[in-house]
Amino acid sequence: MQKLTDAGLHPEQMLAQLPAFLQRIEALATELNVSLSSYQADHIALRVNDREMAEALHKAWLDYGVEWSNNEINGRPIIVIGFEQPLRLGSWTIEALELPYPGSKAYPQQGWEHIEFVIPAQANNTEDLKAVLDEAFPQLPWDNLADKGIKVKASSPSGEKERLPNPTYAFKKAGVCIKLHPCSLKDVIESEE
Repeated sequence: MQKLTDAGLHPEQMLAQLPAFLQRIEALATELNVSLSSYQADHIALRVNDREMAEALHKAWLDYGVEWSNNEINGRPIIVIGFEQPLRLGSWTIEALELPYPGSKAYPQQGWEHIEFVIPAQANNTEDLKAVLDEAFPQLPWDNLADKGIKVKASSPSGEKERLPNPTYAFKKAGVCIKLHPCSLKDVIESEE
């Protein structure tokens, strides 16, 4: 636990950092010209670079919830913990934490990294999801995002047992990321059963 505290990653420290993190998420949404207030904030995710730190975080966050899933995705464990008390973050209620164990990529900073929002749709791939996003957010300046320093990544991550496609668009800038996908993590996990 001391290692987490020394790194500023103890759950209590991380919960205290949420208001500042939310401000950065909202600033990114403003740059994207998208209003997410009427969409579900599905889950929040953090990143760490050290497996021992990930194991300590995994254990520490279990004091705040129940493990919904421990799934191998892209060669590393991705842990999902459902909060006993959902996080209130601005106008959103977030019911789960995603904790990916580190892979080969090192992150410039450890801690909160993204919030994923559900844009409900029947989208089986990233092309379908792009059409949904164009309709939901007609002001999203796709062609100017690179000029604003915003990286865009389309992906279709999935665990080996998942039956529900959940294509994702990630918009990242300055260490924070907004991800948009059509299904909640809870629905994807339930599709595995």
